[in-house]
Amino acid sequence: METLAQPQTLISILAAVAIFATIITLAMPLLAKDELGSRMKSVAIERDKIRARERARLAEEQGKKGSLRQKDESFVHSIVERFNLKAALADENTFMNLTMAGYRKQAHINIFLFFKVALPIALLTLSLVYFFIISPSDRSTMMSILFACAIGMAGFYLPSIIVKNAVGKRQLSIKRAWPDALDFLLICVESGMSLEASMKKVAVEVGLQSPELAEELTLTTAELSYLTERRQAHENLAKRTGLDQVKAVSMALIQAERYGTPLSTALRALSQESRDMRMAEAEKKAAALPPKLTVPMIIFFLPVLFAVIIGPAVIQIQGT
Repeated sequence: METLAQPQTLISILAAVAIFATIITLAMPLLAKDELGSRMKSVAIERDKIRARERARLAEEQGKKGSLRQKDESFVHSIVERFNLKAALADENTFMNLTMAGYRKQAHINIFLFFKVALPIALLTLSLVYFFIISPSDRSTMMSILFACAIGMAGFYLPSIIVKNAVGKRQLSIKRAWPDALDFLLICVESGMSLEASMKKVAVEVGLQSPELAEELTLTTAELSYLTERRQAHENLAKRTGLDQVKAVSMALIQAERYGTPLSTALRALSQESRDMRMAEAEKKAAALPPKLTVPMIIFFLPVLFAVIIGPAVIQIQGT
């Protein structure tokens, strides 16, 4: 315990963890696998769920009994159901954020709610053990308890932060590939293909650039085939992505099917608008780059530059 409490030991452990994390970060792109196959498999499972749900609805309307769903009897599910965590910690925004992050299964919701409760308790317990048993210090008991409570509170917000980061990465991938997907969709529609066939074709073509967008388009194609209202499928696409560009295209598709307006004109205008928005965001980031580089240049670049320029003169003066 005394060895673990020493600053040198803690610094060595942190340095080892940092080196390991650096190696993993550099090696992950080389070891990354193609996620398109797994995502398409997940979409196929989701399509089967939609089919089963629609069959169950039809069976219920016809007066048939029985359920096509299998009950989840896992430990995490039992904890969530026993303490009714869905009513206490989850709302509509929680479920929507998980869907936007790509976590659509019921098990994902149960895992999120479980860690929302278990992680603060675990971090609070470990913090109290560290502050009062492993490394007791001169700080007061109240301060130690406050530090432990702060760490436990951080554990409560950590799952939400992870989900938010996943949503941001997913939206960024979809946003970058969306103009190209609209161009593909426009070409398919103008060639005479139906909307379902066009989306299926676009999902295959755009899969290498953005597996997330391919997954969403394939799922939309499945919903167009099985849902009773096609409007609901387009609205679900906009909700799952959470992007204004996708929402605008979904509204255009809904209006085209309702009023019979030409879809190619709307897709062409929306595609150009998406490209203009992407270029504007790139220009905004480029304009914000000089102020962001000012502090790093002052701290890291200028001292080295001064050392390179003045160093030889200092050496000559000392030599004389």
